[in-house]
Amino acid sequence: MRLLGAVLGALCALPAGAQQITSAAFIDPTPRYAHGILGDAIEWGSLQMDVAGQRRVTLRLPQDHVFEDVTPRLWDVTGDGQPEVVVIETDMANGAALAVYGPEGKIAETPHIGRRNRWLAPIGAADLDGDGKIEIAYIDRPHLAKVLRVWRFDQGALTHVADVPGYTNHKIGESDIAGGIRHCNGAPEMIVATADWSRLAAVRFAAQGFRVRDIGPHSGRASFAAALTCD
Repeated sequence: MRLLGAVLGALCALPAGAQQITSAAFIDPTPRYAHGILGDAIEWGSLQMDVAGQRRVTLRLPQDHVFEDVTPRLWDVTGDGQPEVVVIETDMANGAALAVYGPEGKIAETPHIGRRNRWLAPIGAADLDGDGKIEIAYIDRPHLAKVLRVWRFDQGALTHVADVPGYTNHKIGESDIAGGIRHCNGAPEMIVATADWSRLAAVRFAAQGFRVRDIGPHSGRASFAAALTCD
């Protein structure tokens, strides 16, 4: 892979236990993709990961890709109890995708949306339906389509599971992404806003489909924070 370079060849030979990711950060700011969805025209060209017992690992994207994101997320996607790095990776011609990285490189990725200047906003990762596998959720085009999408990591790949329309978690120009996943009464709930930003919703996903509860008016980031702490 162009992305990984010679650094990863050495890392792949290391025992898995030596490759626990302890932190991650974006580096190499770049203006090469001036979408500006997060409030400026700067995106990121590289990802750094600190790996327990190893030196820092740097993964550089090809010139037609950027990380169009706020910060890397340390989420356990594979279900092994160790975090992977989850990021928004954008193909400049085909829009955003959700990508999962480990120290050895890219583990899995959703398809790119399919058009330039189209973006997605992650919600979280958890075993949403209790089947023992991890699901990842995001809002597909939070300013346009406003569709909550769920993907499952299984057998080394992300598989699309289900959608529910009418929800969002980001406004154009905001430098952060609202909401997330809470664990208040056992089953995980995704906290998002309705498409018109008037209400907050707690969304559960199970084998039978989605169950949505209204949890009150949207009144800025404070209302999201209260919902995520189960208030």
